[in-house]
Amino acid sequence: MKGITFPAWRGKHYVTLAELLVRLGSFGLDLTWRIEFDEIVDPRCVEMERRSADTGMDTLTLLSLTTPFLQLIDAEARGFAGDELMLVLTEFDSSSWDVRAVDECVLSELRHHYPGAKDL
Repeated sequence: MKGITFPAWRGKHYVTLAELLVRLGSFGLDLTWRIEFDEIVDPRCVEMERRSADTGMDTLTLLSLTTPFLQLIDAEARGFAGDELMLVLTEFDSSSWDVRAVDECVLSELRHHYPGAKDL
């Protein structure tokens, strides 16, 4: 699995988990998500962890819980196709995102949207 890292802040704009999910396009649509937080910053985080506890949640459910403007602190969202880990989105201290994916096309698309992204 290869990865990239980029700042979570683009000037005054914070790149949210919801924005990343949308940027994944069709690749992320059929994934099942499990998410963990080191710091609970919003009641929606509790609900996301609850839904992640068993079989995980679909992308649209996760997307509905991440909007509007939910800023995370130390969170990791793992996307699975069946039992296979396909994608990991890790947010560090509201300052940067690490994205690891099995599909290089996903990373290329994110590099396009987030210039200055560096390889992990």
